[in-house]
Amino acid sequence: MPKHLTKDLENLQRSLLRMAGCVEDAVASATAALRARDPDAARKVVAGDDEIDRLENAVQDECLKILALHQPVAVDLRRISVVLMIATDLERIGDLAVGIAERAMALSRPPLIPIPDEIERMTERTLGMVRASLDAFVNGDPAAAARVIHADDEVDRDNEEIIHGLVGAMKRCPDLVEPSLSLFSAVRHLERIADHATNIAEDVIYLVNGEIVRHHPEALRGG
Repeated sequence: MPKHLTKDLENLQRSLLRMAGCVEDAVASATAALRARDPDAARKVVAGDDEIDRLENAVQDECLKILALHQPVAVDLRRISVVLMIATDLERIGDLAVGIAERAMALSRPPLIPIPDEIERMTERTLGMVRASLDAFVNGDPAAAARVIHADDEVDRDNEEIIHGLVGAMKRCPDLVEPSLSLFSAVRHLERIADHATNIAEDVIYLVNGEIVRHHPEALRGG
């Protein structure tokens, strides 16, 4: 690989990881604000989304410059395409963190409803998936990526359990429908974040193995 291309790819990876760090912080802060009913912390998450968008634009610009200057092929071309896809998923995770923060602001106002303990478990699993998918990318580890994909089933179960409880609560107490719907929305955002982490993990497998596993779960058997 030419020396200049190697350097540009290394810089590209650093840019992507800076974006990833901001996104991880946004999700962690948004979910913490939700559990603590902290509107000030939630507003900081919303305000920070502009920086995530700026970082996504910077990553995309770097990718386009590398494509134009070096005309990479094979695995180098796959790496650039994967970085573009991961940046898109990270930006969407950032948007979902903003959605959780907005729900946190709504839930900080009366009438107050209990925040189910299961949300903390779901949050930990979801954040774990995001971090593990990015670690798999950095380490070029398709086995770790496959574990992230399998972990999405657990988050889906958490989502179903929490939503079932919220529906029951709304039936028992119609006065709490509005805040319950806000919490319902926050939980759905968490579930979607896990889906985007799954997308990143699938991209890692494509990068390392050249194998497209999205929509092909049979390709992951034994992974």
